[in-house]
This record gives sequence, C-alpha cells and structure tokens, in this order.
Amino acid sequence: MFKKAAVLVASCGALLSGCGTDLESENQEIVSNLIEAGFPADDIMEADGQVYVGRDAHVTLEASREMLQTGKETQEQYRTTNLVSSTKTKICINPTSTFNSYTRLSQGLDLAIQNYNQRGLSFTMARGPTTGCSANITATVTSGAGGSAGFPSGGNPYGTINIGTSLNTYSVDVNEHVITHELGHCIGFRHSDYYNRAISCGGAASNEGTAGVGAILITGTPSTATVGGSIMNSCFRSTETGEWTSSDITALNAIY
Repeated sequence: MFKKAAVLVASCGALLSGCGTDLESENQEIVSNLIEAGFPADDIMEADGQVYVGRDAHVTLEASREMLQTGKETQEQYRTTNLVSSTKTKICINPTSTFNSYTRLSQGLDLAIQNYNQRGLSFTMARGPTTGCSANITATVTSGAGGSAGFPSGGNPYGTINIGTSLNTYSVDVNEHVITHELGHCIGFRHSDYYNRAISCGGAASNEGTAGVGAILITGTPSTATVGGSIMNSCFRSTETGEWTSSDITALNAIY
C-alpha cells in the first residue's frame, strides 16, 4: 500500500550483483504463472529479487502455482484464490526490535490487531512474542510511507508485513490503517480497487488483473470501489481513521 506517489522498481539484475540463476529462474516462473492467471504484465514488478503484483503484494513461487489450480469459483470487496486454513486459529504478529522503536508503528500494530479481534473471526491475532501460535507473521520495516505484504499459501497467511518508517510522521490512525491493510493481504484480501487503482491513487487508470482467479468478488460486497470505501483500497489518505468500513466487515464475515 502506498500514499499517492510514483513507484520506481528496478530488476534484480540492475540492482543486485549477487543474483543467481536459480532465483532468476524461479522469478521467471512466478511471472509466467501470474500472467497465465490473468495479471497484466505491466502490473507485475520485480524488486530486490522478489516479485510483486499491485505494487505491494509479494508473490511466492508456491502461491503463484496455487493460483493456477482449478478451484470452485464462487461469487463470494475481492479475495485471492488462496485463503488461510480454518486450522490456523491463532495468528501471532511478531514485530522486530526496529519496528518497535517507531512509536506510532507500534501503536498502529496494536490497533490493527484489535481491528481483527473485534470481529469474532475463525482466528484471533496476538502480538508476539507469545505462545500457542498456529501461524506467525513478522512485522518489519522498510523505507518510505507505505507497506507491502503477500498472499496466503499452503493454508498459511503470508509471513511478513513491511511497514514504511516514514509512517511514523503520520497519525496513529493512518498507521493502524496501513497495518490493517497489509495484514489483510496476508489473509487473502485483494485491493478493492484492483481493477482501477486510479480510484484511490489518482493518475492514469491501472488494472491489476482479474481472470476469475486471484480476484474473486466476495458475496455481499460492492463490485465497485470508492474513495475511502475500504481499508483495502490501493492507496491511503492522510485522513484515514484506521477503522473497517461496512463492506470490509461484510467481507471478513463472509470468508472467516
């Protein structure tokens, strides 16, 4: 998730002298799988040896392969084909010491966890370190004002959220919003405006791709996005409250 801004991404070969052929081959397969699954080539980016779609969602090789598996298509906001298994009843969010050193990021994490736990879902979230975790997500930092994460794979939530340290200059509510958003990706939520990022980001229209897999409309939620209509909008505003909208709550209840 990004504040309205241009994003410049260079390939592995341009930035990392240590990139090996195994990594290059793996990333080529990921890109190929994403294109086959219906993601436009111009919305697939490679940075620091990792492949992203929608600018903030990291895709692993396993997750890209799962996107190609034929599943029961349902008209169930939007979700990925891959979701978190019902056996994952306690998801622990483990911030790094550097993450904890940023006061508003740390406060935003507590509020984001509270957002999920207030909804009575099939899982609870807990701030680590703690015990009894059936899945773990590391909260770490990156540069800039925004964040990135990834999609579920193998029944597990994606294992890392990267939160920009510049968010520490924003309100606690904005931090809550961005962290809730990135955790949403980890459990399978796509951008609510994936089909036209300009709705929340401005600029030229950009479609992240549908293809019937990887962007499934959740039952009871609107198929069109509006500014401020969802925590899962692609870009955030400085006035965000950090709270779920009614359609966000409908989406959470529908799948978890």
